[in-house]
Amino acid sequence: MEPNKETRNPMMRRPVVKEELVEYMRTKQKQLTGELGVIEEEAHRENVPVIPHETVVFLQFLLGQLKPKNILEVGAAIGFSSSLMAETIGADGHVTTIDRFDVMIRKAKETYKRLELENRVTLLEGDAVDILSTLPKDEYDFVFMDSAKSKYIVFLPEILRVLKKGGVLMVDDIFQGGTIVEDVKDIKRNQRAIHRGLNKFLDTVLTHPDLTSTLVPLGDGIILITKEKDEIVLLENE
Repeated sequence: MEPNKETRNPMMRRPVVKEELVEYMRTKQKQLTGELGVIEEEAHRENVPVIPHETVVFLQFLLGQLKPKNILEVGAAIGFSSSLMAETIGADGHVTTIDRFDVMIRKAKETYKRLELENRVTLLEGDAVDILSTLPKDEYDFVFMDSAKSKYIVFLPEILRVLKKGGVLMVDDIFQGGTIVEDVKDIKRNQRAIHRGLNKFLDTVLTHPDLTSTLVPLGDGIILITKEKDEIVLLENE
């Protein structure tokens, strides 16, 4: 997640389901324990953008079913979600994460050290556009993307290249507080690049014959995408 920009985005504070249900999901489901739970509480108290608790629980469940051994994350932020994934898949698995912001990189490293995960999480420093092209083909069982929303469509070809056939891509924050369905003319000018990029991304993955996708209204919306063939060709108009 980009620091500061997301916290200034008012759409991120608009629930996409009834507020009462959001509260129910966040309080009734199992809470994190140990130091990771403390980090989650600190992030909420200090208004640091991390995945909401309903997404935390869903991600734990999903990884428990998929049992991936090699995970890629685009957007480390403070290292919370990558730490959650590393703890969930256990010592036999590994998480590689990417971030380009110095402040986030420093905080993520502090998180990994605090949780003693430095040997189970690799943090690649730099722009995902540059780093993704250097990663091996068919390397990852699972990819979690939670970064600059307007860049999701830009990252997609390389993400699909490094994702194994049958692997799952999970993308966070795709509803923009529900405004994703509004006409771009009704979107604030400083949010239109995000709006256009997300709509192009969703149109591409939801209609592609070699991708199986499902939308889930958790947090600000997530999408799960399964890569059904070894080679995924994205058409020029996509």
